[in-house]
Amino acid sequence: MVPVRTYDVALLDLDGVVYTGQQAVPHAPDALAAAREAGMTLAFVTNNASRTPDTVAAHLTRIGVPAEASDVVTSAQAAARLVAERFPAGAPVLAVGGEGLVAALRERGLMPVVSAADRPVAVVQGFAPSVGWELLAEASYAVGAGVPWFASNADLTIPTERGIAPGNGALVGVVRAATGAEPIVAGKPELPLHRESMLRTGARRPLVVGDRLDTDIEGAVAGGVDSLLVLTGVTDIPGALGAGPGLRPTYIAADLRALLHELRRPEQSPDGAWTCGAWTARIDDGELALDHHDGADDGLDALRAACAAMWAAADTSTAVDFEHAVKTVKETLAAAA
Repeated sequence: MVPVRTYDVALLDLDGVVYTGQQAVPHAPDALAAAREAGMTLAFVTNNASRTPDTVAAHLTRIGVPAEASDVVTSAQAAARLVAERFPAGAPVLAVGGEGLVAALRERGLMPVVSAADRPVAVVQGFAPSVGWELLAEASYAVGAGVPWFASNADLTIPTERGIAPGNGALVGVVRAATGAEPIVAGKPELPLHRESMLRTGARRPLVVGDRLDTDIEGAVAGGVDSLLVLTGVTDIPGALGAGPGLRPTYIAADLRALLHELRRPEQSPDGAWTCGAWTARIDDGELALDHHDGADDGLDALRAACAAMWAAADTSTAVDFEHAVKTVKETLAAAA
């Protein structure tokens, strides 16, 4: 399976997949340019509600990935659609966020306000560094009075150049603690952002591409579409091996160059072993064993076979020495490099 020949749209996460901070992920610009040249539509899908699509597109263009605002889909847009489907144009909405959220609400014909005294029909919460106690208090007053509450996403943390900082989920937790209410969440892994991406791209057979199991891959599984996990961001070898049901990608690859090349999936033999390319993985006496044989190998087939064996063992409650499995895979990949 070659992704550019199989899928019409790549729904790409951004941080850890296309860029890291202000820098492009290695190989990403060239791989994405080649995918476009081959006819694949690219959509950049982000849980970040603080920036407008124009700002995101400008950032992408600066790092060598030309993009238009229409190529970007944000959780703020998904949240705004949820509100617009329930309330008429011109309705006041308490916007607990920044420019990205305000722009998304206005795009849907809604009127952003900043106080519960403005009698909003809904509260929408999306991260922005400027959100402080006063705005969180206004949200709490409105939600506590029974106003419907929506959140762009529930990510507890966000990466910054100085380290890990509180994300929208942490700020949502403040309003939750004050009111006891629960918001309707739009962003990954929930379905509204996936639906927004499908509507804006017209995708018939999309491929979700991400670096996180608990947002990108979980969202793809929930949406019933295929996914590609790239190892350029959050998820590492232990994370992939230990992925539980609902968090398992269709494909695993090193980086975005995988969009242009054949990707193999492990196949199970009658004896229970899993083979991918030149590697076979099996569980023997509670330990993962990897065997090499003749066949094509792109460098990650050992990991793919190992993941299949580990996932099958977990599903059948077969005890496996996880630390030994991680060590085996890392040593195998290092030796094959």
